Amino acid sequence: MVYKIRVILDSKDNIFRDIEIKEKQTLWNLHNGIKSAFSLQGDELSMFTILDEEGMEVKTVPLEDMSDDGDGEIMSDVYLMEAFEEVGDKVQFQYGLIDLWEFFCELVEIIDEKPAVNYPITVFRFGNVPLKAPGKSGGASGKASVAAAFMDDDFGDLDADFKDDFDDEFATEDEDEDDGFGDDFIDEGGEDD
Repeated sequence: MVYKIRVILDSKDNIFRDIEIKEKQTLWNLHNGIKSAFSLQGDELSMFTILDEEGMEVKTVPLEDMSDDGDGEIMSDVYLMEAFEEVGDKVQFQYGLIDLWEFFCELVEIIDEKPAVNYPITVFRFGNVPLKAPGKSGGASGKASVAAAFMDDDFGDLDADFKDDFDDEFATEDEDEDDGFGDDFIDEGGEDD
């Protein structure tokens, strides 16, 4: 049997691909199908997160084993029929580390295998893929949205908050008096006679 999986890019625009893949292929094959369908370049870290009916995480399956003992489950160990048990099952896919691409995958249909087809294959494309990974706010980059979070007004006016504490702690009676630091420059080079 062949699974038709709708892969939706997490962005403000509607961008998705339908990928057909054999039920006995692995998440590694789906990983390669998603990379091809969305023209993702490179060999970035990636992982699938298998979700239950309520959208809660059941397990995470990385591209490569990063466990200490070296016996963790990886994408090439998990068959599609294990990750998607019935139509409507969902899996999240993340690709990249710094530029994070996030996708939602859903099994939309189970069909018969067609002869002479090299699976996985992209059978439908909707929307144009952006050049950079969309951020959580729908912006152009995940890095930009992280920077925006730190620039947010949640921190208040830090300069004013700390300036008051600093002034109170180190204030002296002669605050207005110039201490003279940095006024004189000494030329230690030799003088020409």
